[in-house]
Amino acid sequence: MPVDRVSGPMDDQGGVRERLARHGVLPLRLFLGVTFLYAGLDKFLSGGPFSSVDREVMRSMLEFGRDTSAAPWLVDLALDNAGPALTGVAVAEVVVGVLLLVGVLTRPAAMLGAVMALGFWVTVSWETSPYYFGGDLPYAVGFLTLALTGAGAFSVDSARATRRAAAR
Repeated sequence: MPVDRVSGPMDDQGGVRERLARHGVLPLRLFLGVTFLYAGLDKFLSGGPFSSVDREVMRSMLEFGRDTSAAPWLVDLALDNAGPALTGVAVAEVVVGVLLLVGVLTRPAAMLGAVMALGFWVTVSWETSPYYFGGDLPYAVGFLTLALTGAGAFSVDSARATRRAAAR
């Protein structure tokens, strides 16, 4: 078996570094998928988006940060439509979580996740200081990373790409 002096033993899959690189985004994809799936399901299972408690919690968070947010018009839109906004967020979180866990349509799902995380950042956690104490911006960066790299190993997207390459 040939040996790459930098990567180590080589086989038909490439060297050690290449194999690790193919699996490098898997922990990120699984973390974001589980987290968003859990967040979306939690909104439905703890009273659901139609529960007055959930709407009031959302309303309180938004009202608290409205004057210091980067996008007060977006806060007003969510406040004026609390029920549909909470339902939309919950459904989108579930969809993004499932798509990431399965690794199908990973790039579009990651872009939706990034848009949502950026939306949370500019509406709810904008005034968090220092910025790295807020959770929304790191989520957005994680989603953007997945949008750029794709699903990586152990995904439907990867299996489809392999099948397409073999068919050529």
